Amino acid sequence: MRRDLSRLLHPTSIACIGGAECDIAITRTLALGFTGKIWAVHPKREQLGGVATVKSVEEIEGPVDAAFVAVKREPTIDIVRTLRKKGCGGAVIYASGFSETGDSRLQDELLAAADGMPLIGPNCYGYVNGLAGAALWPDEHGIEPCSSGIAIVTQSGNMACNFTMTMRALPLAAVFAIGNQADVEMGAMVEAFAADPRVTAIGLHIEGLPDVANFARAAAIARQSRKPIVALKTGRSAQGAKVAMSHTSSLAGADALYDALFDRYGIARARSVTGFVEMLKFLHHGGPLAGNRLVSMSCSGGEAALVSDLAMDRNLAFPPFPAAQKPVIAATLNEFVNIDNPLDYHTFIWNQEEKLIATFSAVLASGFDAAMLILDTPTNPKMNPANWKKTARALVTAAKATGARAAVVSSLPEGMPYDLAVELSASGVAPMLGLDDAMAAFEMAAAIGANWARVDAPAPMSAELKRDGVDMVLTEFTAKQLLKSHGLPVPDGIVCKAGDAAAAADKLGYPVTLKVSSAAIVHKTEAAGVALNLRTADDVRAAAARMVRLAPEVLVERMVTGAVAELIVGLTRDPQFGTALAIGAGGILTELLKDSVTLILPTSRPEIERALKSLKVWKLVEGFRNRHGDQVAVVRAVEAVASFAAAHRGLIEELDVNPLLALPDGAVAVDALIKMRKP
Repeated sequence: MRRDLSRLLHPTSIACIGGAECDIAITRTLALGFTGKIWAVHPKREQLGGVATVKSVEEIEGPVDAAFVAVKREPTIDIVRTLRKKGCGGAVIYASGFSETGDSRLQDELLAAADGMPLIGPNCYGYVNGLAGAALWPDEHGIEPCSSGIAIVTQSGNMACNFTMTMRALPLAAVFAIGNQADVEMGAMVEAFAADPRVTAIGLHIEGLPDVANFARAAAIARQSRKPIVALKTGRSAQGAKVAMSHTSSLAGADALYDALFDRYGIARARSVTGFVEMLKFLHHGGPLAGNRLVSMSCSGGEAALVSDLAMDRNLAFPPFPAAQKPVIAATLNEFVNIDNPLDYHTFIWNQEEKLIATFSAVLASGFDAAMLILDTPTNPKMNPANWKKTARALVTAAKATGARAAVVSSLPEGMPYDLAVELSASGVAPMLGLDDAMAAFEMAAAIGANWARVDAPAPMSAELKRDGVDMVLTEFTAKQLLKSHGLPVPDGIVCKAGDAAAAADKLGYPVTLKVSSAAIVHKTEAAGVALNLRTADDVRAAAARMVRLAPEVLVERMVTGAVAELIVGLTRDPQFGTALAIGAGGILTELLKDSVTLILPTSRPEIERALKSLKVWKLVEGFRNRHGDQVAVVRAVEAVASFAAAHRGLIEELDVNPLLALPDGAVAVDALIKMRKP
């Protein structure tokens, strides 16, 4: 059930309690044209921001939708308690010195005082909301009153300021700095914006999520509401994979889990601050793309070649023009222009607006998912940008005439004058600053569109189940038998004393594999505890004699041959995300190749299939040099591991099936490691 934050985020009455910060907040709020009631509270000052003060919160008469509390941390708690008694709709808590210092006692007292009244913070800057004309905010900002636009949520007050100060014509409607997320956390903000038709896209600067399951629920709602989200997740290096016994734990670190979360719900992940801003800007101007088919126009062959090169590392395409449209485009140019995509239209029509419009219109009518005009306009004060602006305006005219999605892209970020960017944005054409960031924005817009087009709904995410117990490592044979009971194919095998290994091999049939059988020896290959392709009883006896020094028992198995590819399928547990499933290229080079993808459990068959197809090693399974693997069998093997995880939820610490051999007819797990809790 969605928590109602409407009074807090879109207030019609405000109370500002404090000194200098409240003076600024009231001044900024009035500058935004706020017409509601403002209460200024200070025990000594006569006015704040031009509003006459009352001495205490108790003297406030009438309803308060939102309060900005900017006093020291100890009196903050009593003020919040009083606001709650007065029926306040919520409060922004500016003070620091709560859980961010490592002491949660005061933060717990603050939440108890609020008693359900929504709180943003503590240790936060608050917000500026151009949609509501309110600024519970103690600093400068660049937001104007507006009727629609992007909403950005961040934990950092300074980052929030930065986003409001750009010269990139970012259509920013509101920015919220939510600090400690003691009460109102990022998921609640996402859910609130998903329900607001005035918000065109949501930007999230994430340092951490206190409740991943709640965030996932909100992200699913935003996806269903067709509200695009872009995330800038920091802390990648600090949240590296833990050092553990399994390969899976090194593959499925915390950052990989965030990638899995974002991929499931169609959240675009930005890798830079500028990329974050440009993605949001492009999504504001028309939302996600239906596909990844782009057309590029420039009057330079160098730019045409460059954009082609940049697309090679991204899921973007510049397909040829439709055969019927090529002569239409050619008719607008001279015979020296090669009609190809990307299109170098040369400078023959430079500064000729009608000819530019004709060419651009013919190109935009070709049915691509988006069109880009590469155009760096002078920002040097010694230069006259008039002719360049004429070219940009020709694209605006062509876009309006054809209804096509269009963007003007400056190859360098500084190659877009601010006034031109504002003009383009107001005309519905996205002004994109920097070719690299623009390409990333197009790719992510297409990725969101592809996610939204999926027939299968994303699997719901549940909170991690914590179960007590003693950690134990299973022998390989025990691990395989457990997994076999959930449908994972494993080789026939016998555990026996080392001296009985030859008899066991005779019973199974040759060739065989011999392994030391001990829960204490996890990495058997490194310990010289594995012998492969043994074809005679003498071979088995000799190998067993070498291994008896490691442990008294061995595992004898039928040797599996004819593998097309080796994969790893594993499970690892994260305290926030719960159990995660990692799939990748297997064998001894797993961590070196780093060809892997992580899924959050529970998952679904379509999600597993998409994950497998994203791997480089999957090309071998699909078919390479007249050999192919059993794709269905591999998918079922992964499902068997997921089934095992569901049956032992909260108990699994680490699991590796490595390698899972993809065969022409079937798939077999020839090694398995399980570390789990014994309830």
